[in-house]
Amino acid sequence: MDILSRLSLKQIRYFTTIAECGSFRQAAFRLEVTQPALSNQMAILEDMLGLQLFERSRNGTTTTVSGRELLPSAKRVLEEVNGFASKSRTLAGGGLGTYRLGVTPTLGPYLLPHILTPIHAQYENLQLYVREETPNDLETGLLDRRHDFILSTQPIMSKELSVFPLFREPLKFALSREHRLANKRRLNRADLFGERVLTISEHHLFHRQISDLCEDVGAEVRRDFEGTSLDTLRQMVVMGMGAAFLPALYVKSEIREENELRIADVEGVNVVRNHVLVWRNTSPEKSFFRELAMEIRKIVAQNLSDVVIPIKTMGG
Repeated sequence: MDILSRLSLKQIRYFTTIAECGSFRQAAFRLEVTQPALSNQMAILEDMLGLQLFERSRNGTTTTVSGRELLPSAKRVLEEVNGFASKSRTLAGGGLGTYRLGVTPTLGPYLLPHILTPIHAQYENLQLYVREETPNDLETGLLDRRHDFILSTQPIMSKELSVFPLFREPLKFALSREHRLANKRRLNRADLFGERVLTISEHHLFHRQISDLCEDVGAEVRRDFEGTSLDTLRQMVVMGMGAAFLPALYVKSEIREENELRIADVEGVNVVRNHVLVWRNTSPEKSFFRELAMEIRKIVAQNLSDVVIPIKTMGG
């Protein structure tokens, strides 16, 4: 009996997961199997191939030279199998099927309500399983195949991913009504010098963007008080603990009246977030993801051009 007839997709998936996790224990947790069962399957696979795929040490598990050579092929096999299953569902009348979409917590809740209804009208059999993570975790999750595609913020670092720009989102300056600048008709960057600015916790890309902005204008980031979300950040501003920059889509969604806050633009400070749709270069569904990205661009231009800066679809 040859190798092809004995090789299983389960073993290939186990192999890629161990390589991505760098640990049999973590891989077993992700795969929801016992560690002895995982080790046994890898021993069978290595014996079948006549190759050692992993090297274990106190510092973790690494792929051998042979393992590194085989890993890209293993990932392509899994991509093609996923594409095969998705296409078969479509041919069987199941429509486009269910996709795993990763989104950032500072964008997803404030964008998705505006785009999901028209997307569903266009693709009535499309279902999205949505999961929120920080941009770094989204990118890692996409590479690890926990997500099929992600809605995230630039920069995207991996060369293994396709990045499709969607739109640019301005940041608005938020002040409490008791703030010294609250009644000033026009704000400029000089007004921010020495200002105490609040932001969310540092594992968010949004935190780094605000920190860079504050350094540029001479403002002070309050590192002793960091919000866990945009909502908590807004509440701290209301209580007079500092000012904050808030994404325009959040402002549109959550701040209906300006009784408690003054929302303003700052002349000379034009900071935006660049939002993108991202998928793996090897994904069998890449043509569909590009089509979906074009549709999102169109929806944003039609419905949110007063809030964000759309990107023209021509030449997309």
